Amino acid sequence: MEVLSGLFVAVGVAAAAGLNAPLPLLLLGALDRWTGLVDLQAPWDALAQPEWLVALAALTALDVVGDKVPAVDHALHVLGLAAAPLAGALAAMAGSSATELAPVVAAVAGAIVAEGTHVTRAGVRPVSTAATGGAANPVLSVVEDVTSAVLTVLAVVVPVLAVALVVLLGVAAVRLLRRVRGRLRPGAPRSPA
Repeated sequence: MEVLSGLFVAVGVAAAAGLNAPLPLLLLGALDRWTGLVDLQAPWDALAQPEWLVALAALTALDVVGDKVPAVDHALHVLGLAAAPLAGALAAMAGSSATELAPVVAAVAGAIVAEGTHVTRAGVRPVSTAATGGAANPVLSVVEDVTSAVLTVLAVVVPVLAVALVVLLGVAAVRLLRRVRGRLRPGAPRSPA
């Protein structure tokens, strides 16, 4: 049962990293340092050290602000193709370090989940840009940041709920992309405004 719980934590924080790569690492370190919710095992307990918290806070701030700026957000998404799976693997190993889940399983699951989440996120953004001229992108970015934070905390407190949220978000994203793609197809019937 502890392995399954560790896997759920890993999936939850990895999905969060797919939305905002440094945020889950920052929150894991902060929760370890200032609460009893997380007990990061060595070497992951280094995330709770002040120098790592400051560095992760700076990276998170850059991501949060940059993702609200047109053109910068798209550049960040390209960088995220490499950053998200790396952050997802690290967050998954750190978050599940107090469980019996093998670190290699956490790393692989984390990288796959974070990359899948990031690719979905990056796929939704051009649709938002085309549909709203980019006006909805900052709002969408705020939703992604808040979801990343909520997923991280849920993964630590109620891992099964975090996984359920990941599944629901995945289903919603697929449905949205299919609906929009169908409307953008030439000759597709248009709904009245």
